[in-house]
Amino acid sequence: MELICPAGTPAAFREAVDAGADAVYCGFADETNARNFPGLNFSREELARSIAYARQRGVRTLVALNTFMRAGSETLWYQRAADAVAVGADALIVADFGLMAHVAETYPQQRLHASVQASASNVDAIKFLVTAFGVKRVVLPRTLTISDIARIARKIDCEVEVFVFGGLCVMAEGRCSLSSYATGKSPNMNGVCSPATHVRYREDRGELVSELGDYTINRFPPGEAAGYPTLCKGRFEVADSHGYAFEDPVSLDIMDHVDALREAGVSALKVEGRQRGKAYVAEVVGTLRRALAAQGTERQELLGRLRHLSEGQKTTSGAYEKRWR
Repeated sequence: MELICPAGTPAAFREAVDAGADAVYCGFADETNARNFPGLNFSREELARSIAYARQRGVRTLVALNTFMRAGSETLWYQRAADAVAVGADALIVADFGLMAHVAETYPQQRLHASVQASASNVDAIKFLVTAFGVKRVVLPRTLTISDIARIARKIDCEVEVFVFGGLCVMAEGRCSLSSYATGKSPNMNGVCSPATHVRYREDRGELVSELGDYTINRFPPGEAAGYPTLCKGRFEVADSHGYAFEDPVSLDIMDHVDALREAGVSALKVEGRQRGKAYVAEVVGTLRRALAAQGTERQELLGRLRHLSEGQKTTSGAYEKRWR
């Protein structure tokens, strides 16, 4: 199985290549990609240099154009698709069906992957993408069990990619409006979920309070690790209970299930983290590369090193094991 690794900057891109990635995914510095944060992402020139660096070392580059086009402003997405093709992207990761159609018609030789943002989570949806747009790989949402993945993989004519480590989006990806409700900025349209410009922390009666927009997301007593305030990972009062209604502020880690994913028909394992620094990328990619080659206790020891890099220094198997709320 391929190891697909993130890069939010040219420096992180080189670290991912050098640490053992089979492919690196990245995006342009604008709203065409779903990690549209200040200080991140690539100009056309930076992408061209990065692709050349990767290609010299036998590593592929996947360019994420994984937001949805705004009506009347499609030119930006079309231009970025043209830029990615021109500088030699090995594949485009696309969510918007209109953009998929444009790429398929304008660049029929360009390899196309369906982004997780496309929310293609059943056989009929994936078959449609393959037939209509020639999609070669689908990135499945993080809301399926391993048995779900196996049933899908047996019935489709394209490769399957799944997330195995990093941030855990617990909503129906590509359909989430929670961050938009709190900040006015859409993850799906503007590429920003819980943007830092809307995040605040303050002290209140000895507790650290995290806020997103005008909303209190969490309160952390002394000694408790504070997570980043995304609305889906906040603490809520629901009926008579008080706690995490959707998911704890933790990261995804299903590397323990690598063998089961291989048997299920998964072609590629994806690491989330384009907003993380180059040191994080280097350590995570290098450790996962060694873990994939290891067995038993050696693999467990390697994976144990990654827990301190996770959100809240905790990890979860999410929906893969259905213990998820």
